[in-house]
Amino acid sequence: MSSSPGVSPVAEVIRGRYSYAGRADGHRLVLVVEGGGSRGVYTSGMVAALEELGLAGVFDAVYGTSAGAINGAWLLSGRAIPGMRSWTDPVIMRRAIDPARLLRGRPAFDLHYLVHQVYDGIEPMDFPAILANPTTLHPIATDTRTGQAVDLHPHISDKRTLMRALRASAGLPILAGPPVTLGGSAYFDGGLTETVPIRTAVRGGATHALVLRSRRVDEKRPPASRLHQLVGGGYLRAVAPGAYRAWLERPYQQDIEDRALAELGDSVLQIHPPVGSPDVDSAARDTTLLARALHIGRQAVRTALSNTVRVA
Repeated sequence: MSSSPGVSPVAEVIRGRYSYAGRADGHRLVLVVEGGGSRGVYTSGMVAALEELGLAGVFDAVYGTSAGAINGAWLLSGRAIPGMRSWTDPVIMRRAIDPARLLRGRPAFDLHYLVHQVYDGIEPMDFPAILANPTTLHPIATDTRTGQAVDLHPHISDKRTLMRALRASAGLPILAGPPVTLGGSAYFDGGLTETVPIRTAVRGGATHALVLRSRRVDEKRPPASRLHQLVGGGYLRAVAPGAYRAWLERPYQQDIEDRALAELGDSVLQIHPPVGSPDVDSAARDTTLLARALHIGRQAVRTALSNTVRVA
């Protein structure tokens, strides 16, 4: 497949697969979705746009971390558009994220409620459709013992393990409670080790990647507060030494991932929220702000890829 002048090779692969409704092109095209807690609302809008454009089936695999893994699951369930309504439901957001619970010794992020009640009842995610989808889902989590990023796909065999994998990938230390056990190991949030899981995707054989980012190009991760360093670091050092080592490396993680993406050149197409988009804190629950970010993410993908589909 030859690239048209000025057209990303990734967009060319997407266009070819969309046109011919097949993947027999010799490439391994993957979708990579960045994590970020509530900041993942941007990539929620992006996956909803992929569904709207009819592009959910062009990927061989979906790799996601934390909120990115959840958003990838929504895409593969075929319900990305209705699934994003949770972000704008004040009742769901207040129950899912409540920092005041920390004062009572309970997690601020209630992932069990989100995965087992919202996604399995209030706003149902089609778990059987994800399991049956020929596009494979690869949630990324951090092994508490080794401190390494782990692709949880091999541990997903049924609805129960899929739900646990989504919780493990998003399980922020302290904020979301204890680590989640799956396949004989315990895991914390994949964002400790690989917020943008492009390196894992390449090790899995990816030749081309569409990367959905929850940060703007001009947005850098802020340094951890002194309190966060003392409390979070002390907790991890005591209960998960491997994850603690990964936590110490977090200040350098964004630069490492950005370099890895840059080294892949035009085999990667990244879509960011545009410059000027509002900051969204990882624990944000203001549904007006979240609705705005959802719309911005949706428009970012439509701007980047609508012509690709139209030409096809």
